[in-house]
Amino acid sequence: MGFMLGVGALSALALPPLHFLPILLLTFGILGRILNTTTSWKHAAWAGCLFGFGFYTAGLYWLVNAVLIRADEFWWFVPFPSMGCALILAPMVGVPAALSTFVPSGLRRLAFFAGAWTVFDMGRTFLFSGFTWNALGSCLAIPGLVGDLLIQPAAWVGEDGLTLALVLASLLCGSALLDSLHLHTPFTPQSAAPCCTSTERRRIYVGCLAASALWLGVGAVRFYSIQPQGESGPIAVMVQGNVPETEKVGRLRPRDIFLRYLRLTAQGVQQARQIQIQQAASGAPYRPIVFLWPETSFPGYDLLQDTPKAREVIMDWALGADAGIIGALRQDDNGRYRNSVLALAPDGAVSAVYDKARLVPFGEYQPSFIPLQIVPQGGLAAGPGPQTWHLANIPPVGPLICYEVIFSGDVTNHHDRPRWLANVTNDGWFGNSAGPRQHLESVRLRAVEEGLPIVRAANTGISAAFDGRGHLLAKLGWDKTGALVSAVPAALSRTFFGHYGQAVPLLFCILLILGVSIRRRKA
Repeated sequence: MGFMLGVGALSALALPPLHFLPILLLTFGILGRILNTTTSWKHAAWAGCLFGFGFYTAGLYWLVNAVLIRADEFWWFVPFPSMGCALILAPMVGVPAALSTFVPSGLRRLAFFAGAWTVFDMGRTFLFSGFTWNALGSCLAIPGLVGDLLIQPAAWVGEDGLTLALVLASLLCGSALLDSLHLHTPFTPQSAAPCCTSTERRRIYVGCLAASALWLGVGAVRFYSIQPQGESGPIAVMVQGNVPETEKVGRLRPRDIFLRYLRLTAQGVQQARQIQIQQAASGAPYRPIVFLWPETSFPGYDLLQDTPKAREVIMDWALGADAGIIGALRQDDNGRYRNSVLALAPDGAVSAVYDKARLVPFGEYQPSFIPLQIVPQGGLAAGPGPQTWHLANIPPVGPLICYEVIFSGDVTNHHDRPRWLANVTNDGWFGNSAGPRQHLESVRLRAVEEGLPIVRAANTGISAAFDGRGHLLAKLGWDKTGALVSAVPAALSRTFFGHYGQAVPLLFCILLILGVSIRRRKA
């Protein structure tokens, strides 16, 4: 039991921010070896669940930080966030492992498991309000040029397509490697037959090397050849107030927080104005200035929506910016609270409102089957889904709040494609941990999938801007106070994944699974 928990936990080393991909050859090699040497679906399910529990517990360790902020009130809940989520997610590995035993052992069983893993991983979209965090495809989003090239295929197959490729390669190469080294595990008998013959092993090694070279080649061609099209985006000012979560939760010094954001906004807009002047001098078209405040950055409830004076003060300090995007909590006409962003016009008028549609399970949304009242007042009300704002003098923009950006294929209005995406978030709940880094790589992958530049304003960090290839344009690190300024480039043409979404990786998985089944019947 402890062995497989440890193997699953080790797999989390491949996730951001470490990206230690070689560990997957060992861990998935062991898992594949176990699946191939058992005839019992119960035994396979148990091994898969233990692997999944270890993987998700280690990968989500940082969730406990959110509870520690209110430890005086929720001290009893400390062990549950990461381990509780892992317990719910573990069957997403255990069920595919069990199903794989109905396929003859060998390479076909491993291929079946890779397809089934990806299908069940995609199914996390429908778990409660959705929890698709840490899809294995995000492991390829390595910072820098290498990661830029590795993630380009997401423009065709999405993050889940990356997951399928990575799981399949890790299973095949890892199992072949363990066979070559004649290694056994506590879950496999010493007399167990190898996964593949020596000839098959050579073919696996050659095939994986060839596929890796092709993968990088395709990524390089797209990265260096594709060009933005149409109107450039605005000059974005991402305000990172770096307000400790204890101050926000305790509603301490709201006036000081407000003044901090006002001053940072003024500083950032001044920098943006200099860029605007320089570009105008070179004959470039006028670029509007848009500033962003993070999720729930405005102190207090309803004040932003119901107090025109507060909005006028913000836009006065914005020194003539063309628009502001402000994260705030608001109360709707039915008395339900919503996590929202409001777009402010230069005169302070509210020109658009977007309500967060994907709510965080057990944080903003409480499943009805939980008998204990964990989320205050039963949680927030959800919005209708992705929107595109058409603000005066601003290229069409798609607003996203925090957690929503992790949902591959569900970040834009497919009938009204924006020209850029604006993500506001507050990762301060999770401390200086892997959580904010994992969140950042999700932002990067959405840029590649949709071919859209994206800017991100985070309370405590990490604020950043990416172009439509997922290439980093600007970044303000964790626990920094400042205003990050970046000229948003034009969008790329709509990607293949942008047209067809999750249907693409799902089709690949189905074809793989059916291909294995057809070969079995022929045999």
